[in-house]
Amino acid sequence: MTLLKGLKILDFSTLLPGPYATMMLADLGAEVLRVESATRPDLLRDGVPRDGKDSVNHGYINRSKKSITLDLKKADAIEIIKKLVLEYDIVLEQFRPGVMERLGLGYDTLKEVNPKLIYCSITGYGQTGPYRNRPGHDNNYLSISGIASYSGRQKGGPAPTGIQIADVAGGSLHGIIGILSAVIYRGRTGEGQWIDISMTDCSFALNATVAAGYLMGGINPELEKTMLNGGTFYDYYETKDGRYFSVGSIEPKFRKLLCEGIGRTDLLELSFSEKPDDIHAFKKEVQTAFLEKTFTQWQTIFGKIEACVEPVLTFAEACEHPQIAGRGMIVEVPKSNRGYQKQIACPIKSTVFKPEYKHIGVELGENNKEILIPLEQLQK
Repeated sequence: MTLLKGLKILDFSTLLPGPYATMMLADLGAEVLRVESATRPDLLRDGVPRDGKDSVNHGYINRSKKSITLDLKKADAIEIIKKLVLEYDIVLEQFRPGVMERLGLGYDTLKEVNPKLIYCSITGYGQTGPYRNRPGHDNNYLSISGIASYSGRQKGGPAPTGIQIADVAGGSLHGIIGILSAVIYRGRTGEGQWIDISMTDCSFALNATVAAGYLMGGINPELEKTMLNGGTFYDYYETKDGRYFSVGSIEPKFRKLLCEGIGRTDLLELSFSEKPDDIHAFKKEVQTAFLEKTFTQWQTIFGKIEACVEPVLTFAEACEHPQIAGRGMIVEVPKSNRGYQKQIACPIKSTVFKPEYKHIGVELGENNKEILIPLEQLQK
């Protein structure tokens, strides 16, 4: 059984935020049809490494989805979309505000075709506000939302992140929540709705542990000044051979185990002091201790101690980690021309379903004959 069987989504999005959202919905059983331009293909199709005509990134992010090509500036294409909306009653789009309206595909227009339509727009700044038409990227949204100002080092400033936090945690995941909430609401009332997802709004909402301190206490988070951003021993520590370990031993029992693991039980009393000088002194002692042994030596020590101390793995090492392997987080997804492509699995586990990975992302317009020809025949 698939969790979202019966949900049919028209996906007008490109690159990452929208496509990642529809990938997860497809993993859960939704049927996703991408509407793409034949002349301006999704940039995610480009790049290396490739597997056939397209990049492996496209193969992953667009797995289990179908693809048709339409020129949305042509009237007949708009009529085709209106016919599809009768069947694919969820729309996800990622254009700048006003673009879909100008094309004749805005929410109000398509709602007339299907009153139960669920329409989700994912943009950088949302459909309203002075920045609504402003372009942006992930680091811009993290900057505007305040996150970048206290994420990094005092000497180095804000730290570029290795993943797209605003795009995925902001746009994709909040988009999924909005869509599935709307599905539940529609099931109760029969009403559709327009969901306005701003990646900046969603990033701003991720200030979960510092917002109350500022809004009610006037405490503005700064680089290496909070409990979780390097202001305490909760941090990353370099080893003798230039690798790193993460230390998250906040609770008393874990802090005791940390001190035992680094061979400094004499530091236990100091570790519980709330005086700024003592907090700084304890962190310095932990830094010194980690520099005394190699990455492998610390792996052996803390592999036997449950102290919330773990190695900072490369992505290659993470793929081989027994926990990742034990959870089945790498799968083989079929290719249309036989063979498989290794991809990250759906992270959602359930007692009633297993994700079905139908195929990797298909070629541009691969499903044109299957979907468009019957519609054209109906028009005649």
